[in-house]
Order: sequence, then structure tokens, then C-alpha cells
Amino acid sequence: MIRSIIIDDEADAREGLKMAIERFCPEVEIISICTSPMEGIEYIQKLQPDMVFLDIQMPHMSGFNLLEKLGDFNFEVIFVTAHDQYAIKAIRFSALDYLLKPVDIDELQKAIGKAGERIKQKDSKNQYASLLKNMGSPHHPLEKLAIPTMEGILLEPINEIIYCEADRNYTNLNMTGGRKIVVSKNLKDFENMLADSGFFRIHHAHLINLKHVKKYIKGEGGYVLLEDNHHLDVSRRKKDAFLNILQNI
Repeated sequence: MIRSIIIDDEADAREGLKMAIERFCPEVEIISICTSPMEGIEYIQKLQPDMVFLDIQMPHMSGFNLLEKLGDFNFEVIFVTAHDQYAIKAIRFSALDYLLKPVDIDELQKAIGKAGERIKQKDSKNQYASLLKNMGSPHHPLEKLAIPTMEGILLEPINEIIYCEADRNYTNLNMTGGRKIVVSKNLKDFENMLADSGFFRIHHAHLINLKHVKKYIKGEGGYVLLEDNHHLDVSRRKKDAFLNILQNI
């Protein structure tokens, strides 16, 4: 059994999540339900849960502030939120799970399944460190991307990604130093995550880091020369927007 605590200031959300877990997630035992961050901290320290369902936006202390206050901790977290888009983006960057209210049963079961695997492997500490660092500067680009692999989690500086290349349901990250990382996410996922970090999708197959563009060569759509000497086509429909961005860098 996965011993779990729910921390949420909204009564309906707490009760809805409790009922969903009890009905559809028999591997989870709810050992406490807390109505405030301070109560959550008290029961985490007292009961030492395996997993915490943590609301992000609560009065006086956010879910992220709660984790910072705890310092080192050895439980898994599934974040629960209604609408905080920046928080969701930071969580995605850190390869951690979140649930949108009202909670979808399939998403709940998937998140619990993945958290259960991390509990067995005990390999998520760096992910939370990355998340809290990303959350510390809400008006600045996020710095690191947490990439799930078969062996665990890679934490890669975003500025070392030269370009991302679509490969069906996977994405190849072409890094500085000639490294390539294959990730089981599609290119649209990376486009959404990296849009505010200096990346631009020049083609249906390529998302580039503008910091690594050496040259643009004119043509019907034209093409770019990157710092690793790769030439990538720019699609005709992306050309004007791309040139406008280049002129304003």
C-alpha cells in the first residue's frame, strides 16, 4: 500500500479526490487529510507518508513553499491545481506529475502508477530540487529541463539544447558537444514548454534554440545554419515570423 496524505484547503476538492482514490486506486491508503499547509507539515512529519497529494494554491503558503519549508523530504508528490499555468509549466519542466481540478480518473491512476515506480526506484530527489529552483523566478525563463530516461532522470541546462527534432512520438534533443538525447514526448510538448525560453519552431520537424543560430540564408523559406553546423530548412509559412524574431534579438 502507498501511504498517502491529501493537503488541500478546498473541502469539495478534498472530498472528491478522497472518493476517487478510495474507489479507483486500491493501492493507495489515505492516512490523513489536511486542510491547510501548516497542518500538512505537521502530519507529514508525524506520519512519514510515501506520497502527498498537494494543492498548489492555498492561503498563506503555496504547495511549493510547503516543500521548501520541509527542506529534505523522502515522499513522492502529485500536485493538484485549478489553473496556475506557470506552475504547470514548471512542473512539466521538472518531469513531475500534476492533476487538474476536477480530477480525471485516468490521469489520477496514471500519476499514481508513475509515482509508485519512483517510490520503488527512489530517484526523484533531483526533480524536486529542479522544480523549486524553476519556481523561484516566475518572470524569468526556466533554467533546466528534467528528462525521464530508462535509467532515471537527466537534468539538462536548456541553453545546451541546440535544436529539437521530431521523430514520430519521440523527440531528439541535439545538444552541445554532439550529444543526442531521445525523449518519449512529441515536438509539440517541447514547443509549448520552451516557447518562453528563446526557442522557435521553424518547421513541422524542427524547433531551434535561437541562441545557437549562426546564420540565416535566404530562399523560398530559407534555411538556418546552427552552431553545430547543421543546416535546417525554414518553412514558407514560418519565414516572416522567424525573420521578425531574428531582427528583434
